[in-house]
Amino acid sequence: MTGPVPLTLSRRADLALDDPALRSSVRNATSVMGVGRLDALARLENPDQLRDAARAARASTLADLPRLLATWADAFESRGGKVCWAKDASEAVAYVLTVLKRHGATTVAKGKSMATEEIHLNAALGAAGINVVETDLGEFIIQLAGETPSHLIAPAIHKNRFQVADLLSADAGFDVPPAIDAEVAYARARLRESFLSADVGITGVNFAVAEAGAICLVENEGNGRLCTSLPRVHIAVMGMERVVADWAELDVMLSLLARSATGQDLTVYTNILSGPRQPGEVDGPEQMHVIVLDNARSDILGSEFQEALACIRCGACLNTCPVYRNIGGHAYGSVYAGPIGAVLTPLLNQHEPAARELAEASSLCGACHDVCPVRIPLHDMLQQLRVRHVPQDAPRLRRAAFRLWSLLWSTRGGYRTSVWLARAALRLPAPRRGPGWAGAWLSSREAPRRKGRKL
Repeated sequence: MTGPVPLTLSRRADLALDDPALRSSVRNATSVMGVGRLDALARLENPDQLRDAARAARASTLADLPRLLATWADAFESRGGKVCWAKDASEAVAYVLTVLKRHGATTVAKGKSMATEEIHLNAALGAAGINVVETDLGEFIIQLAGETPSHLIAPAIHKNRFQVADLLSADAGFDVPPAIDAEVAYARARLRESFLSADVGITGVNFAVAEAGAICLVENEGNGRLCTSLPRVHIAVMGMERVVADWAELDVMLSLLARSATGQDLTVYTNILSGPRQPGEVDGPEQMHVIVLDNARSDILGSEFQEALACIRCGACLNTCPVYRNIGGHAYGSVYAGPIGAVLTPLLNQHEPAARELAEASSLCGACHDVCPVRIPLHDMLQQLRVRHVPQDAPRLRRAAFRLWSLLWSTRGGYRTSVWLARAALRLPAPRRGPGWAGAWLSSREAPRRKGRKL
Protein backbone atom coordinates (compact mmCIF):
# COMPACT_ATOMS: atom_id res chain seq x y z
CA MET A 1 0.00 0.00 0.00
CA THR A 2 1.48 3.33 -1.00
CA GLY A 3 0.97 6.71 0.61
CA PRO A 4 -0.30 7.33 4.15
CA VAL A 5 -1.86 4.29 5.80
CA PRO A 6 -5.58 4.86 6.53
CA LEU A 7 -6.25 5.15 10.24
CA THR A 8 -8.52 2.18 10.77
CA LEU A 9 -8.37 -1.49 9.91
CA SER A 10 -11.89 -1.40 8.47
CA ARG A 11 -10.95 1.44 6.11
CA ARG A 12 -7.83 -0.37 4.92
CA ALA A 13 -9.87 -3.54 4.42
CA ASP A 14 -12.46 -1.62 2.39
CA LEU A 15 -9.75 -0.33 0.05
CA ALA A 16 -8.41 -3.86 -0.46
CA LEU A 17 -11.89 -5.29 -1.06
CA ASP A 18 -12.43 -2.67 -3.77
CA ASP A 19 -9.28 -3.81 -5.63
CA PRO A 20 -10.23 -6.83 -7.79
CA ALA A 21 -6.69 -7.28 -9.15
CA LEU A 22 -5.25 -7.52 -5.65
CA ARG A 23 -7.91 -9.94 -4.48
CA SER A 24 -7.47 -12.17 -7.51
CA SER A 25 -3.67 -12.26 -7.17
CA VAL A 26 -3.77 -13.01 -3.45
CA ARG A 27 -6.48 -15.65 -3.76
CA ASN A 28 -4.74 -17.47 -6.64
CA ALA A 29 -1.29 -17.49 -5.02
CA THR A 30 -2.48 -18.57 -1.56
CA SER A 31 -4.56 -21.34 -3.13
CA VAL A 32 -1.54 -22.69 -5.00
CA MET A 33 0.61 -22.64 -1.87
CA GLY A 34 -2.16 -24.20 0.20
CA VAL A 35 -2.58 -27.12 -2.21
CA GLY A 36 1.19 -27.51 -2.37
CA ARG A 37 1.35 -27.77 1.40
CA LEU A 38 -1.23 -30.56 1.47
CA ASP A 39 0.59 -32.52 -1.24
CA ALA A 40 3.98 -32.09 0.45
CA LEU A 41 2.74 -33.23 3.86
CA ALA A 42 0.94 -36.18 2.27
CA ARG A 43 4.31 -37.45 1.04
CA LEU A 44 5.49 -37.82 4.64
CA GLU A 45 4.88 -41.06 6.48
CA ASN A 46 3.54 -39.35 9.60
CA PRO A 47 3.29 -35.55 9.29
CA ASP A 48 1.32 -35.15 12.53
CA GLN A 49 4.08 -36.85 14.50
CA LEU A 50 6.62 -34.50 12.91
CA ARG A 51 4.49 -31.46 13.78
CA ASP A 52 4.18 -32.65 17.38
CA ALA A 53 7.97 -33.00 17.55
CA ALA A 54 8.41 -29.50 16.12
CA ARG A 55 6.03 -27.97 18.64
CA ALA A 56 7.78 -29.73 21.52
CA ALA A 57 11.18 -28.57 20.24
CA ARG A 58 10.08 -24.96 19.94
CA ALA A 59 8.55 -25.02 23.43
CA SER A 60 11.76 -26.45 24.86
CA THR A 61 13.84 -23.79 23.12
CA LEU A 62 11.73 -20.91 24.38
CA ALA A 63 11.86 -22.29 27.92
CA ASP A 64 15.67 -22.31 27.75
CA LEU A 65 16.22 -19.37 25.42
CA PRO A 66 18.82 -17.30 27.36
CA ARG A 67 21.15 -20.29 27.80
CA LEU A 68 20.82 -21.39 24.17
CA LEU A 69 21.52 -17.88 22.90
CA ALA A 70 24.63 -17.65 25.08
CA THR A 71 25.83 -21.06 23.86
CA TRP A 72 25.30 -20.02 20.25
CA ALA A 73 27.04 -16.65 20.70
CA ASP A 74 30.11 -18.18 22.39
CA ALA A 75 30.55 -20.71 19.60
CA PHE A 76 29.99 -18.12 16.86
CA GLU A 77 32.42 -15.61 18.36
CA SER A 78 35.07 -18.33 18.82
CA ARG A 79 35.37 -18.42 15.02
CA GLY A 80 35.68 -14.67 14.63
CA GLY A 81 32.03 -13.72 14.32
CA LYS A 82 30.72 -10.59 16.03
CA VAL A 83 27.43 -10.45 17.95
CA CYS A 84 25.34 -7.37 18.73
CA TRP A 85 22.59 -7.69 21.34
CA ALA A 86 20.04 -5.08 20.26
CA LYS A 87 17.39 -4.14 22.80
CA ASP A 88 15.24 -2.39 20.22
CA ALA A 89 15.09 -1.20 16.62
CA SER A 90 17.13 1.94 17.24
CA GLU A 91 20.05 -0.04 18.68
CA ALA A 92 19.96 -2.49 15.77
CA VAL A 93 19.90 0.27 13.16
CA ALA A 94 22.67 2.19 14.92
CA TYR A 95 24.91 -0.88 14.90
CA VAL A 96 24.36 -1.44 11.17
CA LEU A 97 25.17 2.20 10.42
CA THR A 98 28.31 2.00 12.53
CA VAL A 99 29.58 -1.04 10.62
CA LEU A 100 28.77 0.55 7.26
CA LYS A 101 30.52 3.79 8.20
CA ARG A 102 33.59 1.90 9.46
CA HIS A 103 33.96 0.21 6.08
CA GLY A 104 33.03 3.23 3.99
CA ALA A 105 30.13 1.32 2.48
CA THR A 106 27.91 3.08 -0.03
CA THR A 107 26.04 0.09 -1.56
CA VAL A 108 24.30 -2.79 0.22
CA ALA A 109 23.03 -5.99 -1.39
CA LYS A 110 20.16 -7.16 0.77
CA GLY A 111 18.52 -10.55 1.08
CA LYS A 112 14.94 -11.10 2.20
CA SER A 113 14.46 -10.37 5.91
CA MET A 114 11.29 -9.66 7.86
CA ALA A 115 13.39 -8.63 10.88
CA THR A 116 14.92 -5.78 8.88
CA GLU A 117 11.42 -4.76 7.80
CA GLU A 118 10.44 -4.74 11.46
CA ILE A 119 13.16 -2.22 12.31
CA HIS A 120 12.60 -0.20 9.10
CA LEU A 121 16.24 -0.64 8.15
CA ASN A 122 15.94 0.34 4.48
CA ALA A 123 14.48 3.73 5.32
CA ALA A 124 17.23 4.41 7.85
CA LEU A 125 19.98 3.42 5.43
CA GLY A 126 18.42 5.48 2.65
CA ALA A 127 18.30 8.52 4.94
CA ALA A 128 22.02 8.00 5.59
CA GLY A 129 22.78 8.03 1.86
CA ILE A 130 23.32 4.28 1.54
CA ASN A 131 22.08 2.64 -1.66
CA VAL A 132 20.16 -0.51 -0.68
CA VAL A 133 19.21 -3.03 -3.36
CA GLU A 134 16.75 -5.80 -2.49
CA THR A 135 18.01 -8.88 -4.31
CA ASP A 136 15.11 -11.26 -3.67
CA LEU A 137 12.89 -10.96 -6.76
CA GLY A 138 9.70 -10.32 -4.80
CA GLU A 139 11.43 -7.79 -2.55
CA PHE A 140 12.99 -6.11 -5.59
CA ILE A 141 9.54 -5.72 -7.15
CA ILE A 142 8.01 -4.07 -4.10
CA GLN A 143 11.08 -1.89 -3.66
CA LEU A 144 10.48 -0.55 -7.17
CA ALA A 145 6.83 -0.03 -6.23
CA GLY A 146 7.76 1.84 -3.04
CA GLU A 147 5.80 -0.68 -0.97
CA THR A 148 6.38 -3.12 1.87
CA PRO A 149 6.01 -6.93 1.81
CA SER A 150 2.43 -8.18 1.88
CA HIS A 151 3.28 -11.80 2.73
CA LEU A 152 5.90 -13.49 4.90
CA ILE A 153 7.45 -15.53 2.08
CA ALA A 154 5.96 -13.99 -1.07
CA PRO A 155 6.42 -10.22 -0.70
CA ALA A 156 4.82 -9.31 -4.05
CA ILE A 157 1.94 -11.78 -3.84
CA HIS A 158 -0.52 -8.94 -4.53
CA LYS A 159 1.02 -8.07 -7.92
CA ASN A 160 0.20 -9.72 -11.24
CA ARG A 161 2.66 -10.08 -14.12
CA PHE A 162 1.29 -7.04 -15.94
CA GLN A 163 1.85 -4.80 -12.93
CA VAL A 164 5.32 -6.28 -12.48
CA ALA A 165 6.13 -5.63 -16.15
CA ASP A 166 5.20 -1.96 -15.72
CA LEU A 167 7.51 -1.63 -12.71
CA LEU A 168 10.42 -3.35 -14.41
CA SER A 169 9.93 -1.34 -17.62
CA ALA A 170 10.06 1.91 -15.65
CA ASP A 171 13.28 0.75 -13.99
CA ALA A 172 14.83 -0.46 -17.25
CA GLY A 173 13.90 2.48 -19.46
CA PHE A 174 12.57 0.07 -22.08
CA ASP A 175 9.62 -2.29 -22.33
CA VAL A 176 9.90 -5.53 -20.39
CA PRO A 177 7.19 -7.91 -21.69
CA PRO A 178 4.57 -9.17 -19.19
CA ALA A 179 5.97 -12.70 -19.44
CA ILE A 180 7.51 -14.34 -16.39
CA ASP A 181 10.62 -15.54 -18.24
CA ALA A 182 11.31 -12.06 -19.60
CA GLU A 183 10.73 -10.43 -16.22
CA VAL A 184 13.06 -12.85 -14.44
CA ALA A 185 15.71 -12.42 -17.13
CA TYR A 186 15.71 -8.64 -16.68
CA ALA A 187 15.81 -8.88 -12.90
CA ARG A 188 18.67 -11.40 -13.04
CA ALA A 189 20.81 -9.12 -15.18
CA ARG A 190 19.88 -6.04 -13.18
CA LEU A 191 20.64 -7.58 -9.79
CA ARG A 192 23.91 -9.21 -10.82
CA GLU A 193 25.47 -5.73 -10.88
CA SER A 194 24.45 -5.22 -7.25
CA PHE A 195 26.13 -8.41 -6.04
CA LEU A 196 29.38 -7.44 -7.73
CA SER A 197 29.43 -3.82 -6.52
CA ALA A 198 28.08 -4.18 -2.98
CA ASP A 199 30.39 -3.33 -0.09
CA VAL A 200 28.17 -5.09 2.47
CA GLY A 201 25.57 -7.85 2.33
CA ILE A 202 22.64 -7.86 4.75
CA THR A 203 20.33 -10.82 5.32
CA GLY A 204 17.94 -12.25 7.84
CA VAL A 205 18.27 -15.54 9.72
CA ASN A 206 15.90 -18.48 9.53
CA PHE A 207 17.49 -20.41 12.38
CA ALA A 208 20.57 -20.26 14.60
CA VAL A 209 22.02 -23.61 15.71
CA ALA A 210 23.13 -23.21 19.32
CA GLU A 211 25.54 -26.16 19.61
CA ALA A 212 27.33 -25.24 16.37
CA GLY A 213 27.39 -21.44 16.59
CA ALA A 214 26.00 -21.32 13.06
CA ILE A 215 23.11 -19.63 11.30
CA CYS A 216 20.90 -21.12 8.60
CA LEU A 217 19.39 -19.24 5.65
CA VAL A 218 16.87 -20.89 3.35
CA GLU A 219 15.94 -19.47 -0.06
CA ASN A 220 15.03 -20.43 -3.62
CA GLU A 221 16.89 -17.92 -5.76
CA GLY A 222 20.55 -18.06 -4.74
CA ASN A 223 20.57 -14.37 -3.89
CA GLY A 224 21.05 -15.10 -0.19
CA ARG A 225 24.17 -17.13 -0.96
CA LEU A 226 25.57 -14.27 -3.08
CA CYS A 227 24.77 -11.63 -0.43
CA THR A 228 26.68 -13.62 2.17
CA SER A 229 29.74 -14.58 0.13
CA LEU A 230 30.64 -11.83 -2.35
CA PRO A 231 30.66 -8.62 -0.22
CA ARG A 232 33.55 -8.11 2.20
CA VAL A 233 31.17 -7.80 5.15
CA HIS A 234 28.02 -9.77 6.00
CA ILE A 235 25.47 -8.49 8.54
CA ALA A 236 22.59 -10.76 9.59
CA VAL A 237 19.60 -9.56 11.63
CA MET A 238 17.94 -12.25 13.74
CA GLY A 239 14.92 -12.20 16.02
CA MET A 240 16.14 -13.55 19.35
CA GLU A 241 13.69 -16.48 19.25
CA ARG A 242 15.04 -17.97 16.00
CA VAL A 243 17.22 -20.53 17.74
CA VAL A 244 17.29 -24.34 17.71
CA ALA A 245 19.34 -26.43 20.12
CA ASP A 246 21.18 -28.67 17.68
CA TRP A 247 21.31 -30.17 14.18
CA ALA A 248 18.56 -32.66 14.97
CA GLU A 249 16.13 -29.87 15.78
CA LEU A 250 17.16 -27.98 12.66
CA ASP A 251 16.39 -31.10 10.64
CA VAL A 252 12.85 -31.17 12.06
CA MET A 253 12.27 -27.49 11.31
CA LEU A 254 13.62 -27.70 7.76
CA SER A 255 11.46 -30.76 7.12
CA LEU A 256 8.38 -28.64 7.85
CA LEU A 257 9.33 -25.12 6.76
CA ALA A 258 9.35 -25.47 2.98
CA ARG A 259 6.52 -28.01 2.95
CA SER A 260 4.30 -25.66 4.94
CA ALA A 261 5.34 -22.61 2.95
CA THR A 262 5.50 -23.51 -0.73
CA GLY A 263 4.91 -27.26 -0.90
CA GLN A 264 8.58 -28.04 -1.56
CA ASP A 265 10.30 -30.90 0.22
CA LEU A 266 13.21 -28.53 0.80
CA THR A 267 14.13 -25.08 -0.43
CA VAL A 268 16.56 -24.90 -3.35
CA TYR A 269 19.33 -23.34 -1.24
CA THR A 270 19.92 -24.20 2.42
CA ASN A 271 22.91 -22.16 3.58
CA ILE A 272 24.79 -22.89 6.81
CA LEU A 273 27.14 -20.09 7.90
CA SER A 274 29.40 -20.32 10.94
CA GLY A 275 31.49 -17.17 10.80
CA PRO A 276 33.71 -15.09 8.51
CA ARG A 277 36.20 -16.57 6.05
CA GLN A 278 38.85 -18.63 7.83
CA PRO A 279 42.54 -18.95 6.84
CA GLY A 280 42.82 -21.19 3.82
CA GLU A 281 39.21 -20.68 2.70
CA VAL A 282 38.66 -19.17 -0.73
CA ASP A 283 35.31 -17.46 -0.30
CA GLY A 284 33.12 -15.83 2.30
CA PRO A 285 33.16 -12.39 3.96
CA GLU A 286 36.11 -10.93 5.83
CA GLN A 287 33.75 -9.98 8.66
CA MET A 288 30.43 -11.43 9.79
CA HIS A 289 28.10 -9.71 12.23
CA VAL A 290 24.84 -11.07 13.68
CA ILE A 291 22.43 -8.67 15.37
CA VAL A 292 20.23 -10.48 17.90
CA LEU A 293 17.05 -8.41 18.06
CA ASP A 294 14.87 -8.26 21.16
CA ASN A 295 12.44 -5.43 20.31
CA ALA A 296 9.86 -6.42 22.99
CA ARG A 297 10.26 -10.17 22.53
CA SER A 298 11.50 -10.44 26.13
CA ASP A 299 8.13 -9.08 27.24
CA ILE A 300 6.37 -11.97 25.46
CA LEU A 301 8.59 -14.62 27.03
CA GLY A 302 6.94 -16.08 30.11
CA SER A 303 3.55 -14.60 29.21
CA GLU A 304 0.39 -16.35 28.06
CA PHE A 305 1.46 -15.48 24.49
CA GLN A 306 4.96 -17.01 24.64
CA GLU A 307 4.03 -19.70 22.13
CA ALA A 308 3.65 -17.04 19.43
CA LEU A 309 7.46 -16.85 19.40
CA ALA A 310 7.57 -20.46 18.20
CA CYS A 311 6.59 -19.30 14.69
CA ILE A 312 8.98 -20.47 11.96
CA ARG A 313 7.69 -17.89 9.41
CA CYS A 314 6.28 -20.34 6.85
CA GLY A 315 3.21 -18.24 6.00
CA ALA A 316 0.80 -21.21 6.09
CA CYS A 317 -1.59 -19.38 8.40
CA LEU A 318 -1.82 -16.51 5.89
CA ASN A 319 -2.55 -18.88 3.03
CA THR A 320 -5.54 -20.42 4.81
CA CYS A 321 -6.95 -17.39 6.64
CA PRO A 322 -10.26 -16.22 5.09
CA VAL A 323 -9.51 -12.65 6.16
CA TYR A 324 -6.03 -12.50 4.66
CA ARG A 325 -7.13 -14.27 1.48
CA ASN A 326 -9.66 -11.51 0.82
CA ILE A 327 -7.75 -8.37 1.82
CA GLY A 328 -4.05 -9.27 1.46
CA GLY A 329 -1.25 -8.12 3.70
CA HIS A 330 -1.15 -4.34 3.35
CA ALA A 331 -4.62 -3.98 4.83
CA TYR A 332 -3.13 -5.01 8.17
CA GLY A 333 -1.00 -1.85 8.13
CA SER A 334 1.88 -3.65 9.84
CA VAL A 335 5.07 -5.55 9.03
CA TYR A 336 3.57 -8.93 9.90
CA ALA A 337 0.21 -9.79 8.31
CA GLY A 338 -2.27 -12.60 8.65
CA PRO A 339 -3.11 -14.45 11.88
CA ILE A 340 0.48 -14.50 13.17
CA GLY A 341 0.77 -10.79 12.41
CA ALA A 342 -2.50 -10.04 14.18
CA VAL A 343 -1.00 -11.69 17.27
CA LEU A 344 2.61 -10.50 17.08
CA THR A 345 2.01 -6.89 16.07
CA PRO A 346 0.01 -5.84 19.15
CA LEU A 347 2.47 -7.72 21.39
CA LEU A 348 5.49 -6.00 19.86
CA ASN A 349 3.70 -2.62 19.80
CA GLN A 350 1.60 -2.72 22.96
CA HIS A 351 1.13 1.04 23.24
CA GLU A 352 -0.22 1.59 19.72
CA PRO A 353 -4.04 1.47 19.38
CA ALA A 354 -3.70 0.84 15.63
CA ALA A 355 -1.83 -2.38 16.42
CA ARG A 356 -4.35 -3.53 19.01
CA GLU A 357 -7.22 -3.50 16.53
CA LEU A 358 -5.62 -6.24 14.43
CA ALA A 359 -7.04 -8.91 16.73
CA GLU A 360 -10.40 -8.07 15.14
CA ALA A 361 -9.07 -9.25 11.74
CA SER A 362 -10.09 -12.84 12.40
CA SER A 363 -13.15 -15.04 12.12
CA LEU A 364 -11.76 -17.25 14.95
CA CYS A 365 -12.39 -20.22 12.65
CA GLY A 366 -9.23 -21.99 13.81
CA ALA A 367 -7.93 -22.69 10.30
CA CYS A 368 -4.61 -21.04 11.20
CA HIS A 369 -4.09 -23.47 14.07
CA ASP A 370 -4.96 -26.42 11.83
CA VAL A 371 -2.20 -25.62 9.32
CA CYS A 372 0.50 -24.26 11.64
CA PRO A 373 3.49 -26.64 11.49
CA VAL A 374 4.25 -26.02 15.18
CA ARG A 375 0.58 -25.93 16.21
CA ILE A 376 0.47 -22.39 17.65
CA PRO A 377 -3.08 -21.78 18.97
CA LEU A 378 -3.40 -18.48 17.11
CA HIS A 379 -7.20 -18.35 17.29
CA ASP A 380 -7.08 -18.64 21.10
CA MET A 381 -4.46 -15.90 21.28
CA LEU A 382 -6.52 -13.61 19.07
CA GLN A 383 -9.48 -14.10 21.38
CA GLN A 384 -7.30 -13.40 24.43
CA LEU A 385 -6.02 -10.19 22.80
CA ARG A 386 -9.59 -9.09 22.16
CA VAL A 387 -10.45 -9.63 25.81
CA ARG A 388 -7.32 -7.74 26.89
CA HIS A 389 -8.09 -4.73 24.71
CA VAL A 390 -11.84 -4.44 25.22
CA PRO A 391 -11.56 -1.99 28.16
CA GLN A 392 -9.33 0.29 26.06
CA ASP A 393 -10.81 0.07 22.58
CA ALA A 394 -14.40 -1.22 22.48
CA PRO A 395 -17.17 1.41 22.11
CA ARG A 396 -19.38 1.88 25.16
CA LEU A 397 -22.48 0.57 23.39
CA ARG A 398 -20.68 -2.61 22.41
CA ARG A 399 -19.36 -3.17 25.93
CA ALA A 400 -22.83 -2.56 27.34
CA ALA A 401 -24.42 -5.01 24.90
CA PHE A 402 -22.04 -7.80 25.78
CA ARG A 403 -22.35 -7.06 29.49
CA LEU A 404 -26.13 -7.36 29.21
CA TRP A 405 -25.78 -10.62 27.28
CA SER A 406 -23.44 -11.98 29.96
CA LEU A 407 -25.88 -11.07 32.71
CA LEU A 408 -28.80 -12.66 30.88
CA TRP A 409 -26.99 -15.93 30.34
CA SER A 410 -25.70 -16.11 33.90
CA THR A 411 -29.14 -17.19 35.18
CA ARG A 412 -31.58 -19.84 34.03
CA GLY A 413 -34.42 -17.30 33.76
CA GLY A 414 -32.34 -14.88 31.73
CA TYR A 415 -31.21 -17.64 29.38
CA ARG A 416 -34.77 -18.89 28.82
CA THR A 417 -35.99 -15.33 28.19
CA SER A 418 -33.26 -14.67 25.61
CA VAL A 419 -34.08 -17.94 23.81
CA TRP A 420 -37.77 -17.02 23.71
CA LEU A 421 -36.89 -13.62 22.24
CA ALA A 422 -34.66 -15.27 19.64
CA ARG A 423 -37.48 -17.58 18.58
CA ALA A 424 -39.80 -14.60 18.22
CA ALA A 425 -37.20 -12.69 16.19
CA LEU A 426 -36.87 -15.54 13.71
CA ARG A 427 -40.54 -15.06 12.76
CA LEU A 428 -39.78 -11.52 11.57
CA PRO A 429 -38.39 -10.55 8.15
CA ALA A 430 -34.59 -10.75 8.15
CA PRO A 431 -33.12 -7.26 8.71
CA ARG A 432 -30.56 -6.00 6.22
CA ARG A 433 -29.53 -2.90 8.10
CA GLY A 434 -28.62 -1.92 11.61
CA PRO A 435 -26.62 0.64 13.59
CA GLY A 436 -22.82 0.66 13.71
CA TRP A 437 -20.99 -2.66 13.87
CA ALA A 438 -24.30 -4.54 13.97
CA GLY A 439 -25.19 -3.02 10.61
CA ALA A 440 -21.84 -4.01 9.15
CA TRP A 441 -22.41 -7.59 10.35
CA LEU A 442 -25.93 -7.77 8.91
CA SER A 443 -24.96 -6.26 5.55
CA SER A 444 -23.02 -9.38 4.54
CA ARG A 445 -25.01 -12.11 6.30
CA GLU A 446 -28.45 -13.65 6.24
CA ALA A 447 -30.22 -14.53 9.46
CA PRO A 448 -31.47 -18.15 9.63
CA ARG A 449 -35.18 -18.76 9.02
CA ARG A 450 -37.39 -21.10 10.99
CA LYS A 451 -38.13 -24.37 9.19
CA GLY A 452 -40.04 -27.49 10.21
CA ARG A 453 -40.24 -28.24 13.91
CA LYS A 454 -40.33 -25.56 16.57
CA LEU A 455 -37.00 -24.45 17.98
